[in-house]
Amino acid sequence: MTPFERLVETLAAQAFTRQAFVQVAIVAAALVLGFFLARYLRVRVGARASRWKFGEGGFDRVSSPLAALALAFLGKVTLRWEQTPILDLAITLLAAMAVIRFAVYVLRHILPPGAFLNASERTIAWLMWVGAVFYVVGLLPEMAAALDRADITIGKQRISLLLVMQAAASIAVTLAISLWVARIIESRVLANEAVEMSTRVVVAKLVRAVAFFAVILVALPVVGIDITALSVFGGALGVGLGFGLQKIASNYVSGFIILLDRSVRIGDLVTVDGRHGTVQEIASRYTVVRSADGTESIIPNELLITHSVTNYSYTDRRAQVKVLVVVAHDADLDLVFQALAEAARDAPGVAADPRPLAAVTRVVEYGIEVELAAWMEDAHLGQGGLRSDLYRAIFTAFRRHGIELPRKVGFTTGEIQETSTKSMS
Repeated sequence: MTPFERLVETLAAQAFTRQAFVQVAIVAAALVLGFFLARYLRVRVGARASRWKFGEGGFDRVSSPLAALALAFLGKVTLRWEQTPILDLAITLLAAMAVIRFAVYVLRHILPPGAFLNASERTIAWLMWVGAVFYVVGLLPEMAAALDRADITIGKQRISLLLVMQAAASIAVTLAISLWVARIIESRVLANEAVEMSTRVVVAKLVRAVAFFAVILVALPVVGIDITALSVFGGALGVGLGFGLQKIASNYVSGFIILLDRSVRIGDLVTVDGRHGTVQEIASRYTVVRSADGTESIIPNELLITHSVTNYSYTDRRAQVKVLVVVAHDADLDLVFQALAEAARDAPGVAADPRPLAAVTRVVEYGIEVELAAWMEDAHLGQGGLRSDLYRAIFTAFRRHGIELPRKVGFTTGEIQETSTKSMS
């Protein structure tokens, strides 16, 4: 007699008996109490949901079948009857539902929304329900034996279809759990504002790398595959990295070096390979630099190691802006310096410390060149706006003091210089 036939016979024998009604009542009570317990937990946690939420979607969809499963199992243990077919069937179905909903809950946390996520959810649901049906009717052991008989032998390793399916399932489950745990740790680390951003990024990337290695070290031995056999594959992969993939490997290694030595950090204002802008992201293979006009440049990490990088905010975010003005030969230089000091004081965005300085740079045939050097608090704001404000303030101050400019030559542009700049090669 098969397990399914025994189940049907037991259900028929207990039909319309006290045992059947008690089991049905326990299942109904477990479902109702599990539903309200899940809602209570959701209301109880409330605003603190972000601290315990480890997936995407309503956690009550997971906690409801889990609570019902626990209550149904508790009822089965309490009855101490020899045969409880209704409770056994309910526990099997509730366990399948809990696993499906938990898998969906985890997948929505580690996979982006899209067709692949939807297909994964449907596949898991169908496999779990089909497996539950085969378990109930007693066909699961026979199917496992049939899959195990379909095998081949490679060297000393016997590989059957059952082993392949078990390995695939083991890798999939281990990978999902590893990525899930890594995503949780990564989100917690990145949210810790007490640690510098570059350090947080390094820790997050190391956690994800460890998660992938854990998949190999844990999943394969579980199904009986000797991981020492991967040494040959590892050697071949090393040779491939040394020749064909050396640029890609170099970019990945360079990314970790940049994050560890913090020579370039997220938010720094840099110039590298002719591209000037703010570092938006340091990924494993590349770095994203966003310019003032919104253009984003994807720069391989190797360039940040092998080429010279100008970092305007390596030790200090302040920057010096210089503007040049030409006055007539007979101009009162003391009055010119006074007017420039007033202009620097009146221009918005000029830092008081260090104080602005004016100096004569050279005397030319059409006049005297005078340079004003002022400091801005943050180089990320850009020197164009401050230079424009300085021009306007200088023009106003010169007009107020009656200082005239040569007719042929007026203002000329200066160049930004940052004392905090560090060139790396």
